[in-house]
Amino acid sequence: MLTHLLRRYSPSLRRSSPRSYGWGSVLAVLLVFTTSCGTRIGAESADSPADEQENAKAGKRHQNRLIHESSPYLLLHAHNPVDWYPWGPEAFNKARAQNKPIFLSIGYSSCFWCHVMERKVFENEEIAAYMNEHFINIKVDREERPDVDEIYMLALQVYLQMAGSSQGGGWPLSMFLTPNGDPIAGGTYFPPEDMPGRPGFPSVMEQLTQIWETRQPDVLRTASVISQEVRRLSNPQQETRGMVLNQQSVNEAIRSVVAAYDPEYGGFDFNPGAPDRPKFPVPSKLLLVQSYVAKNASSADTLGKQLRHTLDSMAQGGIYDHLGGGFYRYSTERKWLVPHFEKMLYDNAQLVEAYTNEYERTHREQDRVIAEETLDFVLREMTDPKGGFYSALDAETDGIEGKHYVWSLDEIKSVLSPSDYPIFATAYGLQEEQVFEHGVILHRPASTAEVAREFSIPKVEMAKRLQLMREQLLAVRSQREPLLRDDKILTSWNGLMIRAFARAGMVFQREDYVKAAERAATDVLTRSRDREGRLLRTPFRNGSPLPAYLDDYAFLSSGLLALYQATDSSRWLNTARRLTDTQQSLFWDVRDGGYFFTAHDHESLIARTKSAYDSALPSGNSVSVRNLLQLYHITQDRKYLDLAQRTLAAFASQFSQSPGSLAFLAIGLDEYLQVDGPISIESDSVDRTRQTEPEMPPKSTPEKPSSEKPSPEKPMEPAATESASSMLIAGLTADVSQAQNHPRIEAVGLFGRTQAARGSNCPVAVVIQIAPGWHVNANPARPKFIIPTTLSVASPEGFELTDIVYPQGKDFQLEGIDEALSVYEGSAIILGELMIPQDAAENVSISLNLRYQACDSQTCEMPLTMTLSGKLIVGDTPGEAINSRIFSMGENGGR
Repeated sequence: MLTHLLRRYSPSLRRSSPRSYGWGSVLAVLLVFTTSCGTRIGAESADSPADEQENAKAGKRHQNRLIHESSPYLLLHAHNPVDWYPWGPEAFNKARAQNKPIFLSIGYSSCFWCHVMERKVFENEEIAAYMNEHFINIKVDREERPDVDEIYMLALQVYLQMAGSSQGGGWPLSMFLTPNGDPIAGGTYFPPEDMPGRPGFPSVMEQLTQIWETRQPDVLRTASVISQEVRRLSNPQQETRGMVLNQQSVNEAIRSVVAAYDPEYGGFDFNPGAPDRPKFPVPSKLLLVQSYVAKNASSADTLGKQLRHTLDSMAQGGIYDHLGGGFYRYSTERKWLVPHFEKMLYDNAQLVEAYTNEYERTHREQDRVIAEETLDFVLREMTDPKGGFYSALDAETDGIEGKHYVWSLDEIKSVLSPSDYPIFATAYGLQEEQVFEHGVILHRPASTAEVAREFSIPKVEMAKRLQLMREQLLAVRSQREPLLRDDKILTSWNGLMIRAFARAGMVFQREDYVKAAERAATDVLTRSRDREGRLLRTPFRNGSPLPAYLDDYAFLSSGLLALYQATDSSRWLNTARRLTDTQQSLFWDVRDGGYFFTAHDHESLIARTKSAYDSALPSGNSVSVRNLLQLYHITQDRKYLDLAQRTLAAFASQFSQSPGSLAFLAIGLDEYLQVDGPISIESDSVDRTRQTEPEMPPKSTPEKPSSEKPSPEKPMEPAATESASSMLIAGLTADVSQAQNHPRIEAVGLFGRTQAARGSNCPVAVVIQIAPGWHVNANPARPKFIIPTTLSVASPEGFELTDIVYPQGKDFQLEGIDEALSVYEGSAIILGELMIPQDAAENVSISLNLRYQACDSQTCEMPLTMTLSGKLIVGDTPGEAINSRIFSMGENGGR
């Protein structure tokens, strides 16, 4: 991601200098040395096991606020002597009350140098005491709060550029902020004491404390300028009039990507000017080249060979785990040999898709093997018992990166037979000069066919023998101390892996992979949503529930659409469509088109980002374009095509400036051009006469699903373009304790008017969302002896619910029962009229009881009653109509 940040922002930042802002002297004082997470620093080593034990003993004396968090990364710091706060109002309020600067530390559980800084710096009693006295200290898991991470990583880039530094970012990200959150200065990893060429963390803190106490007005002005630049870069509004997006635009993106091809070792992230820098797989670029080759037969000879060279080099290199399957994060050098040993879910998901696509295109068996071994690794080591996928495996053991994975030659000899060892040594590079200080990294300098010829053994037999050797070594490796596993189930990353399993299951005809995708989708949709049906970033555990970001909606929708392709089940299509429509209401930029990263009602930060640039992940906007196009193809609903066009147009200027950095958007553009032709932007990308700020929509209410494929005759308009009367305004909800007692359903009540009139009726609707794989009994019930779903008034006295209309049920056939059950699946809308007494007060507390029984194909749970409560404004005259879309949907069947 660091490389992409530099490429993305450096051209704009170079226009600024310390003198142009007038704060150069302050910046010069604050400039500090930085080193990126994952970069090996030769002059400094990680702790020894003895240090680890001593730190562990010391850590038990302390406990800070992070003990109440659920993030594995935050919990690693819960026993530091540092008085850590999680990100939130408590920390900022205290900083403002005490007029102290904030130290913000951002990292993640599998970051090697994050661990080193935790042990060497944050466990140090003296350093912690100084931190506690002079700063309010906040610790953030960047995977839980990517919005905070993205903004302050950009702030670091701005700060370094303004200070005239050529250094880059990375993790741990260490930023000093004003009490209001404006960035003052920062870096990445800081050692516990001064070292040649770079200050230690105590020196950095002392410098910051001194200028805060002596030059606070200058610091505040400088921080304000940095924040302004961050806001400008977060959502650039370049002129797009007269631009055209066409096939030439796609070709430019391809040329840009191929320009970074390494002709010797493969890869599309190569810089000849810095050949030995770390090399990343950059899956978005791989997928763009793959898509282009598949559609352009003339490119197969050149681009196809470059693509195969890259995929083969990675699969044969040390970046791939040849015993357990799966890819490490990146290679620390050009040859793909020495990896950074962390394993991330999102890397493996995207690379599985790349190898699956290549098998689908060429039917090369080695591509299928790599994809299947990687998915098998995910099932074995990164899958929750409920079906969701974990986030990452750590890189270190006992403070040594890669120790879990590497070998000594004697260890391998002790496991393999004397006759097998020479074969394995030839196949996996044991005879080569070892370049990693901690042991042998297995890789494949020779193919199975080459090894078979050298030892005069048939290829099929050689493949079986090598497989047996790998199994023997893996069994021994599995007995080693297990790696730290980050068990967060992130919605967006799960969406990517759901897609990978679904695609592989369909292409390889592996029903078990499709089932794994379905289990994960069901788990995420069940556990990672709030009581109103909106997605969460991760299942709620401790602390506050984290609202989902654009990537969560877009990536999960993409995974569900892949599941629909693999299963032809409208269940997944309907859910993907609902999520996409909800995404539209929450993230769409009404003024300029495209999607913000955070929802309209998200916590206000110093900037709100909107981008189509790819990092280690494809951008949420780019994935959304492809989702919208797929929904258009399936439903023929023109609104999805129009939204794809407006999203592409919104990023036309970014695309023209740096097409290779928007590789995934180029795939979407290429797909759009096949449907609707070039995009000519005659004026600004959207209607500038619209409101300048997006409306603040309420939390979304689920749309109705359908057991049949959607009809193009019944398009559903996106919420961002609806009239005020059709905006969804929730009126009745279940409290948190109730929601936890109803794991199978979520429900929300809505009124039909902003004000009810005394002595008349007010329309009311209850929208029920039912967990995938479950149903509730319809009303009227069939057979008659089962318990129907019913709605009634719980309070207050004098109010009556009349003219209740229950939606038509769907037939559900159980084995052994002749008569089909009538049930509701997905969502259901119940309509009614709430009779308002003449003597009703102006502001009335209303409660409705929803009684239901949830069942799946095997069992039925006990009947439950959910109470939905809220306030109803009552007056002498009826108010304006609201929620009209929901009421019209209910009239059309309500499901």
